[in-house]
Amino acid sequence: MKPTHKTLAAYQKSYELAMKIFHISKKFPPEEKYSLTDQIRRSSRSVCVNIGEAYRKKKYPKDFECKLSISDAELGETQIWLDFARDCGYLTAEEVDPLLSLADEGGRLIGYMINNPGKFGVGKS
Repeated sequence: MKPTHKTLAAYQKSYELAMKIFHISKKFPPEEKYSLTDQIRRSSRSVCVNIGEAYRKKKYPKDFECKLSISDAELGETQIWLDFARDCGYLTAEEVDPLLSLADEGGRLIGYMINNPGKFGVGKS
């Protein structure tokens, strides 16, 4: 089977995080629907989307790095939204901490991809 973005550990961890956020954010109050709930879902999903786009752009090293950089920035945004969800009392520290750990792991994997593009076939036709 040909490797795809779905075979990347960074994608898998980020997708897992996005799905966990989707489910846990269902309990946010209705007044957060168009702010916190929408924003945290968007940023967490964007991490995965940009990893997928980076993988598709691996023929172009600068595009690959740019998309991964965006992915990493979206991951940082997601972590901040998780802090808000905890500090606003919508989630407990026990709910947020594992999500932040998963985000940290995803961030390390994205960083590895940025620092080792050749291992992902970047620049090859």
